[in-house]
Amino acid sequence: MFDTKYIDNYKEYLTHERRASANTVSSYIRDITQFANHQWNGENGDFEHVTDDDIRYYITLLQDNGRSSSTVSRCIASLRAFFRHMMDDGFSGPNPVAGIASISAPKKTPQILTNDEIDTLLNQPDSDDIKGCRDRAMFETLYATGIRVSELIALDIDDVNLVTGLISCRNGKTRTIPIYPAAVRAISHYLSFARPSMAVADEVSLFVNTGGGRMSRQGFWKTLKSYLEKAKINEDITPQMLRHSFAAHLLKNGADLRSLQQMLGHADIASTQAYARVIDQQLREVYQKAHPRA
Repeated sequence: MFDTKYIDNYKEYLTHERRASANTVSSYIRDITQFANHQWNGENGDFEHVTDDDIRYYITLLQDNGRSSSTVSRCIASLRAFFRHMMDDGFSGPNPVAGIASISAPKKTPQILTNDEIDTLLNQPDSDDIKGCRDRAMFETLYATGIRVSELIALDIDDVNLVTGLISCRNGKTRTIPIYPAAVRAISHYLSFARPSMAVADEVSLFVNTGGGRMSRQGFWKTLKSYLEKAKINEDITPQMLRHSFAAHLLKNGADLRSLQQMLGHADIASTQAYARVIDQQLREVYQKAHPRA
């Protein structure tokens, strides 16, 4: 069995010093562990003896097995960060990933909903029904803030300030995001009308399931899917598309990239710039359809 001390130390570093999210920690550790399992295949092994040839062979194997460019690129990034931390942790040998070039993943244009589709979806839940009231509040919150579904279900009651119209989202670092008046009204209605009869005693989470506990990712996706079918919206819509739509619609209406980056919680503005490509693509489509000589 390979020596796990460096992985254990790195996990501690990510969790307690970097304060990375649980998903980020899990992703890094999974990539590193999968490499180790391949490298030693259950035999004794030590990360201090890994060479750049070992890394290159593993990358080639991933590519030959049909892994996407983004998956391979993420794996390289995970290993690079891990071995860099090994050196900070006392390893004095050469970094086997230092000379490994990153792989450029093809840039995908985020898929978004139109304004009409957003309106149709938001109007599906019946706010006079307890469950529908909750669902309307969840959808409005997602589209109002652009937060991830994992961040939505992690919200506690104290994270929402309906007086100031602000939500505090805690995912490693805390960021504060405004919410528009319709979302404030939807959340307020849910808190006064639906949540008291849904939540179990002492439950602190903002959005609860029918059992009274915190809503899960699977529960949210099942709920969203049922409304999409009801609304007869045909696109293969995912919860992430509400986040994409929030970002693209803000940019289209004049928001600047830096402010959007802060609201989305992107560490790198390059991630935010993907939404600018959506706007550029839409402008090109309008031009092609409308210009008499296009």
